[in-house]
Amino acid sequence: MFRALRTASLGMSSQQLSVDNIANNLANVNTNGYKRSDIAFQDLFYQTLSSSSQGSSVNNPANDAPELQIGHGAKPVADIRNFMQGSVEETGNSLDMAINGDGFFMIEKPDGSVAYTRDGTFNVNSTGEMVNSSGLPLADFIEIPDDAVSVKISQDGVIQAEMEGQSSPMELGQIELAKFINPSGLRAIGDNLFEETEASGQPMIGMPGMDGFGSVQQGYLEQSNVDIVNEMVDLITAQRAYETNSKMVQTAEDMMAMTNQIKR
Repeated sequence: MFRALRTASLGMSSQQLSVDNIANNLANVNTNGYKRSDIAFQDLFYQTLSSSSQGSSVNNPANDAPELQIGHGAKPVADIRNFMQGSVEETGNSLDMAINGDGFFMIEKPDGSVAYTRDGTFNVNSTGEMVNSSGLPLADFIEIPDDAVSVKISQDGVIQAEMEGQSSPMELGQIELAKFINPSGLRAIGDNLFEETEASGQPMIGMPGMDGFGSVQQGYLEQSNVDIVNEMVDLITAQRAYETNSKMVQTAEDMMAMTNQIKR
């Protein structure tokens, strides 16, 4: 009975964490480039109450009885992120970009390290440098001249600006993308950014549209890949599992109360 209490309480804690994760997914349903995540669970160690070797016979192996094992519940072990591409929406902003396929934009953090994102919301800061919505610059360091009439970004990441009084466009730079062997191993650090880990592996750098990298679409943004219907189904499942575990706690408590009343 005490084991049942502990196992059920662990189940309630696990389902609570699952609900917290679903809430985060739903909160980011309109976040550009957001990738939904799932909580992975594992069962805990088992206690062997009866060994299969008891009563077994070498001459008659059919008499071997299976082991009697009782588990001790479940625990959350990992946050698995789904990098399935979200829908693409036209914005009309010439500096917005969406990646059609594999790859991440590279963003330079204040400490000089590089972070990665699927959010292609970019604008120009006071010095003319292309920055994301948090003011962090592209690692490719693209600077837009003040007198640029328009900016064009090709699918292979080449940025050109049409200058007033010039017949031919000026090339401003080349956007490069990064991809990983295991993108699910990336660590989310907030602000739509990820950083590499041992699980993700080191980044492979390349040009958009080449060597398996996705192409760049100017004037579009990738939306969140959160499916509200699926999240609500998962929420109901987690809620019912939490409710069932809470009833298990109540059942174990009732059994303990009955045991305490035996000698009365």
